[in-house]
Amino acid sequence: MTPQRTRAARVAPVRPQPLAGDLFGSVRTPVFWLLVGLLTVGAARLGGMVAPPFARYPVAMTVAFVLFALYAVPFVLFIAHVDRLEREPPVLLATAFAWGAVVVTVTAVPGNLAAESIVAKLVSPRFAALWGSALAGPTVEEILKFLGVVAIAMLATSQVNSVVDGMVYGAMVGLGYQVMENVSYAAVAVQEAGAGDRLEPVFTTFVVRGILGGPWSHTVFTALAGAGVGYAVVRVDRSARVRAAVAGAGLGGAWLCHFAWNSPLLADGLGVGVAGRLAALVVKGAPVLALVLGLAWLARRREDAYYAGVLSALGDPWIVTPAELRAMCSLGGRAALRRAAYSRAGAAGERAARRLQESQARLAVELSRGIAAASGRGGAAEEGRLTPAAVDRAREVLRARHALAALTLPTADRRPFAGSVVMWLIGAWVTVGSALGLALMLRALT
Repeated sequence: MTPQRTRAARVAPVRPQPLAGDLFGSVRTPVFWLLVGLLTVGAARLGGMVAPPFARYPVAMTVAFVLFALYAVPFVLFIAHVDRLEREPPVLLATAFAWGAVVVTVTAVPGNLAAESIVAKLVSPRFAALWGSALAGPTVEEILKFLGVVAIAMLATSQVNSVVDGMVYGAMVGLGYQVMENVSYAAVAVQEAGAGDRLEPVFTTFVVRGILGGPWSHTVFTALAGAGVGYAVVRVDRSARVRAAVAGAGLGGAWLCHFAWNSPLLADGLGVGVAGRLAALVVKGAPVLALVLGLAWLARRREDAYYAGVLSALGDPWIVTPAELRAMCSLGGRAALRRAAYSRAGAAGERAARRLQESQARLAVELSRGIAAASGRGGAAEEGRLTPAAVDRAREVLRARHALAALTLPTADRRPFAGSVVMWLIGAWVTVGSALGLALMLRALT
């Protein structure tokens, strides 16, 4: 093994190659059937929970479901694209979302009530009224969401290749619970308004809990816990005690962030009205969002640098050029290469460049798995060899390279650059939604 590969093996963000099998391994795996059973039972119980409000307020509940489903779309787009080197399988992302929406929801409702009752008995009812949700909510909900990320990691270990992967699955679990919790709050708001099947309480809930509270809510909390799970899975060069400690620290960080958010601190907005309440939301939530985004950025930079080093060790410009290696380690480098391909060959060039980048990423992941597995067995026996899976990935890269090179110079297809269009749409969604939410919030509170 070359010195570059030996050095890479010591810092590789992967664990040895898992046993062969499909995405879920084997249906005989106990965690597979445990997950299926919990989702099935949870779905039945969730149906029983939402049936009464649907029967009583059909219009309001339908609007609430549709509204928060659309609200989740930009979150899903962002989360799914955080790991730009190896996108997570949609079925696993959907499973993580379902765990949060189904299992956590049906378990957290009675669990929170029981925990708040314990707080009232141990301290006092007055203390429980003030601090019960700050203590019970994080304790019950964060543990349940954390277990969902652990279940995903056990179910498809081969898909957790970095800390960023753990954050992605954690964010999807948190988003699932966040959406269903907001729908339940909308149902309670409609009932407490006492005005029948009206939409005003639904829109108010959407503004307060969705637009104003959503960016730094459960999605962010569980992403932090997922980072700990990702570290525990991939850092096989560390002792089991250290990995367990980091996973516990991720869960503890999620608990603390959730506790601060639920706490009654700054609830009165420092006594200065609507502006103070809005400022309190930012003060309590923005640091958490900044922390998680910063952690994701650092983890992704490390992951990008590692995978670039793995590809560089091949020393083959047909696999990856120096410019492409530099682009892998920069924030906008990959998009810049796609824009350059678009300027030469239109939309077909942009698509071909994207396929080349995706095939290079898949090859880097396979190579890193082989490096980790070889180093785990001593490494010498694997010197200079590629695994069969890595050979297949290398062929994919070469096919993508030839397809890109075969494109002619500027064609008549001059549609806008796809990446720019997507980013523009997401930006417009956030801008318009924030402006509308702020206007509705001011109207509701004044």
